[in-house]
Amino acid sequence: SILLIYSIIWNYLSGILIAKNQKNNGGNNTKKTKMILSISIIGNLLLLGYYKYFVFLLHSLGLSYYFTPSYLSGIIMPIGISFFTFHGISYIVDIYRKEATAVKNIIDMGLYISFFPQLIAGPIIKYHDVDTQLKSRTFKIDDIQYGINRFIRGLAKKIILANNFALVADSVFNSNISDVSSPSLWLGIICYTLQIYYDFSGYSDMAIGLGKTMGFHFKENFNYPYISKSIQEFWRRWHISLSTWFKEYVYIPLGGNRKGKSRMLFNLLTVFILTGFWHGASYNFLIWGLIHGLCIILEKLPLPILPKGLQFLKHIYVMTVVILAWVFFRVETLTESVIYLKKLFFFDLKGSYYPFIYFSPYFGIILILGILFVIPIRIKIINLLNTVLKKQELILITIKPVLYLLLFVFTILELSSLSYNPFIYFRF
Repeated sequence: SILLIYSIIWNYLSGILIAKNQKNNGGNNTKKTKMILSISIIGNLLLLGYYKYFVFLLHSLGLSYYFTPSYLSGIIMPIGISFFTFHGISYIVDIYRKEATAVKNIIDMGLYISFFPQLIAGPIIKYHDVDTQLKSRTFKIDDIQYGINRFIRGLAKKIILANNFALVADSVFNSNISDVSSPSLWLGIICYTLQIYYDFSGYSDMAIGLGKTMGFHFKENFNYPYISKSIQEFWRRWHISLSTWFKEYVYIPLGGNRKGKSRMLFNLLTVFILTGFWHGASYNFLIWGLIHGLCIILEKLPLPILPKGLQFLKHIYVMTVVILAWVFFRVETLTESVIYLKKLFFFDLKGSYYPFIYFSPYFGIILILGILFVIPIRIKIINLLNTVLKKQELILITIKPVLYLLLFVFTILELSSLSYNPFIYFRF
């Protein structure tokens, strides 16, 4: 893609200019260096802004009638632009902060910006985390084996779990919400809650696994977010690469928590507004970000401590906020979102029950597995096997690859039989 090549060349030259100015000034950042940094960041954001937000901005300001419909429809957002734009900004900021050295070989720059396992679906890789790995990597049999297993696990999450949940969720969200019964709407949002987790985390597992086979060690991106007991904890576990990116490149530069409580709360809200808009050009994404941001701000306030016997209420609170916020994330318009939420709570048994057509015994098993695997049950199963078979080393060594091989074969069979394979990253 021309845009990807532009991003590689732009950030490569920007990094060289920043490093050269630092060298000429004894390693210090001068006004000129800051100006180069600012121009470099703007160059990245203009690309993202035009393809992702320009049409939305025109419609919001009532200026779209100045442009022909054919021109506006011709502005198609390239897949992965949000990810490689953030990679570019991470690179030039890390060079400016002297947390990494500028690449001299443009091929290394191209590898970082366009690394195919995570280019279109993440995780977001900060440059200082892979700086040395781009120049030198070691290949170990254990890493390759782990990488293959991790890839299979991610593929299974996507094909077996996420795609089956998508069948139900999409049948609800693609309908006229007003004509769908409340039980169907609850089924739809629960399935979407599971779909988006297994889709996002599945792609992250595949990217981390492929990276391992090539000598790259990427950080974890999802860590059982649905077991959280606060929205703050949720964001320490959900899309970790995105939240840490905003923390390092937005929250901390804004002042973080160093300039008083009021400024800290403002910085938090700013970050979550931007997090919402990062996902898409829509007021629904803005509201989704605001919901999470406001909840985190409320959690910063002094609140009564729950006794041990009522700690489960924290988990209920988190899942209620997360599930209801997903309505805004998934529904296209604000009006439909409001209708959806009303019908969730003002129970309406009339309307379509069509989504329940997918509720077969097989789907029931998938639903149970989907709910079970949002908690660390896999780790508990592995620990149990290690305990039971600790004296049977041969069985222990054999059983794991056999299980992964069977999982891979079943995933391929599922992929070949299931024609529905949605790609939800086109919006990001």
